[in-house]
Amino acid sequence: MDSVTELEQRCADAWPALVDEPLGQWRLRAAGGFTGRANSALTTGDPGLPVGLALDRVISFATTHAIKPAAHVVVGSRAESGVAAAGWRVDHDHPGGASSYVLTGALREFACPKSEGVSVEPLPSPEWWNLTAQGNPTVAQKHVLGSGDVVGFGEVRREGVVVAAVRGAVVGDLLHIARLAVVASARRTGVARALMGALAAWGLERGATRCALQVAEHNEPALRLYASLGCTEHHQYRYWVPA
Repeated sequence: MDSVTELEQRCADAWPALVDEPLGQWRLRAAGGFTGRANSALTTGDPGLPVGLALDRVISFATTHAIKPAAHVVVGSRAESGVAAAGWRVDHDHPGGASSYVLTGALREFACPKSEGVSVEPLPSPEWWNLTAQGNPTVAQKHVLGSGDVVGFGEVRREGVVVAAVRGAVVGDLLHIARLAVVASARRTGVARALMGALAAWGLERGATRCALQVAEHNEPALRLYASLGCTEHHQYRYWVPA
């Protein structure tokens, strides 16, 4: 298995969809429309049939599960040329942006002891949900964010109020980091860096040595933060939809 396919598969395992069905080596995923990653066909590997027919199956699966047909396609991959040849187009209307970077880094580069008010808990608090899901979580959000064999819910509290939150999931030697959120009043105060350091230490304690983050290309503040922690681009992916 090449490094891109291996990383994409582990990221998918760390971000569990409500429905995840194999199509050869592709994965058809649905989660009530919550995030593109959990509601698209992961197109790494061989689907076991011609790409055009595989995409017909993607459309049928999406219709069955009441989501928009979409393909998660690694930029420059063999699948990308096949998807384009089948008449699909890049989804420039995707709410989070059509293109994302997959960043990786060594956890020891930024792990640090937990400081006062910073913790990584085995279960999400109501305040964690408020910050990461903007209110009461849906069934899909509870499953995608709350499920996994080794999942940690990081938060920073200031005067009893959660001002930053993040999710981490360990899959093998990989710590998948997602859903970093900081309230406006606490931005540029170091809380995100402290939280990332605590989560990295938590991941190391559970056997992870590296991290992966999937970041929309327009999210410049996040990209700057992760670059300062030593994370670099591994590859990119884009969402494609039927033309």
